[in-house]
Amino acid sequence: MSKRGDRVTNKGKRGSRRAAAERASSRSGSRSQKRKKPKKAAAVGGGSAFWRWVKRLTLWGGAAALLGAIFLAFAVGFAAQSIPSFYQLKSTQNAQTILVRARDGSEIVEIGPSFGEWLDYDDIPDNMKNAMVAVEDKRYFSHYGVDPIRTTGAVVEGITGSRSRVGGTSTITQQLARNVFLNSNRTFDRKAREAVLAMALEWKFSKEQILELYLNKVYFGGGAYGIDSASRKFFSHPARELSVAESSIIAGLVKAPSRYSPTADVQAAVNRAKVVLRLMREQGYITPEQASVDVDTVELKQQSGQNSVRYFTDWALPQLDILLPETFAPIEVWTTLDVGMQRAATASIASNTPDGSQGALVSVDRDGAILALVGGTDYVETNFNRATNAMRQPGSSWKLFVYLAALEAGYTPDDRVVDTPVTIDGWSPRNSNGRNVGETSLRTSFAYSINTVAAQLGNEVGFGTVASMARRFGVSSPVSTYPSMVLGSSEVRLIEMTRAFASISAKGKSVEPYGILKVTTASGELLYEREKPRDTALVPDYVVAGMTDLLQAAVQTGTGRAAQIGRPVAGKTGTTSSNKDGWFVGFSSGITTGVWMGRDDAKAVPGLQGGRAPARAFAAYMRYAVKDRAVEKFDTELNLPEWRLEPDEEYLFGDPDDYYFIDEQGNLVEPGRRDPSDNPFDVDGERPDAPAPEEPPTAVSEDFLERATGGALPPDPTGGTPPGILEPSQQRPPPAQPPPR
Repeated sequence: MSKRGDRVTNKGKRGSRRAAAERASSRSGSRSQKRKKPKKAAAVGGGSAFWRWVKRLTLWGGAAALLGAIFLAFAVGFAAQSIPSFYQLKSTQNAQTILVRARDGSEIVEIGPSFGEWLDYDDIPDNMKNAMVAVEDKRYFSHYGVDPIRTTGAVVEGITGSRSRVGGTSTITQQLARNVFLNSNRTFDRKAREAVLAMALEWKFSKEQILELYLNKVYFGGGAYGIDSASRKFFSHPARELSVAESSIIAGLVKAPSRYSPTADVQAAVNRAKVVLRLMREQGYITPEQASVDVDTVELKQQSGQNSVRYFTDWALPQLDILLPETFAPIEVWTTLDVGMQRAATASIASNTPDGSQGALVSVDRDGAILALVGGTDYVETNFNRATNAMRQPGSSWKLFVYLAALEAGYTPDDRVVDTPVTIDGWSPRNSNGRNVGETSLRTSFAYSINTVAAQLGNEVGFGTVASMARRFGVSSPVSTYPSMVLGSSEVRLIEMTRAFASISAKGKSVEPYGILKVTTASGELLYEREKPRDTALVPDYVVAGMTDLLQAAVQTGTGRAAQIGRPVAGKTGTTSSNKDGWFVGFSSGITTGVWMGRDDAKAVPGLQGGRAPARAFAAYMRYAVKDRAVEKFDTELNLPEWRLEPDEEYLFGDPDDYYFIDEQGNLVEPGRRDPSDNPFDVDGERPDAPAPEEPPTAVSEDFLERATGGALPPDPTGGTPPGILEPSQQRPPPAQPPPR
């Protein structure tokens, strides 16, 4: 039983094993079946993964876009809060405008940005608004600060390199944001901030307000900001009167103000305006008949300025910091400059300056008013002002101060001097021709600029005296007192030398150059007006007359003959060693002009002498400058003071009846009245028709003088009191002495 039972049990076990094997086989078959379909499963699984990634990207992209939108909204909102109000932006100006006028009131130059009159949106001509929208932002009224279509076009253009679009990539709102708040750097950061600010502007202001701000603030070139300033600058009338053609020209300037400026290139401005008109026609703003512009129909403002005028304004306008209180309002400066003389001065320097050299000219009226000032041959090429800033050796023109000191010390133009070799403290000057003429007159030595005579005169009067004379006549540059200073070794400015010569022209009165007459606001309110200074005599009249005599001789017969202009001229040449500098400074009919020529690097200029190119430039300018002035003869008569006269010249001074005479006893004798035609004295020196004079009182004796000065009183042989000595009874008692304390 047990065995059978064991067989049954074993059989049951085998059955169970077969069943287990079958089940295992079934599972194995199932797995093998799954392995037999890999391609279909892979295809289905891959598609599901792709769409899963698409869904993920969409979700993440949407989330990022949402976050970006939230961030952008916060950025735009924050920017909108930080943007000033419309009225604050409306009243903001970036700098001061200075309109410079000539002495006749004509405009010569405008410096600084000009903003013109602010025009409200309704006051701006529709032609101007339509032209600007057509060329700069045709979808202006439909976008929110950034134009997606234009932005996409910019990206395509960057990829393809296309240049077919007329306008820029920025909208009008973006341009306003850049002009008001940002700079023009082409960086991604700046473009991003520009876009944010543009949307903030659209959020805060209306389209009309944004366009009003833009048209009143955008830059149109030539210093003109806003359409009214541009209209006045280019067409000489307010922006309210702009025609369709003029509006198209102004609208076309925004792309490139310097390239399309009508004052620089009329044809380029007109060609650009035609593009604007075509866009206006295509967008329905104008009719085909209006889409044309003729050069002849556009009346541009005549530009009267000269680039050399900037030399004058660079010198004069900084003085406003002293003359005016601090102000940022637009002002008008009325100057002393004569436009015609400035043009003549510029031409004379340009035509006479040697090649490779520079030239400068300063011309002042008899009261110091600057009539013309040229600081170089071309301001655009170099704006360094050689008339007011350059320090150069004046050469023999410095002898003005040497001879002034000599004349004041007692010399006259006719006095004899000796041209002979001389050595002073080891310095031996020589004449330009290497010769000495011996004895000559002071006039001749000055006219021919004899160096040895100037050295002797400077040594005699003192080199410090010569330096003091230069200081007296307005030279503020450092002046040495070495012997060679008499020949112009100390560097000075051209305007200083011109000032000194102008003082001689003004009869010895001090002259201070000035260029500003008055300053007003744009509305005409007076801010400053120059007051006439008090005259100060620098030297006596006879010194001025003698110096004028010498200066006139230098032009008539001496080294300055090339400066003759057909009327009296007085002046002096100057040439430094190795022909590095050439000078001529002189005056005629109340106008004093100084000319300098040379190289900026102080190198020699072959053939440069003061009596050549500088003197010719002086003459060319002065012929124009004095053409409307009366011919004036110089006063060269020496009316010497009494102390300068010799005894035999005393009769030249007044009527002898006005004199008091001294007799042999030292007493004054009052003259009597007589007929001037009579001979006042006989052979004995007495007047025949005069009554017998009373016995003059006796002068004090020598004994009294000796006693009065402490000498011993000699015994009186008569026993009396010497004459002039009081008797004891006539003498006053000594004053009472106070009792001791």
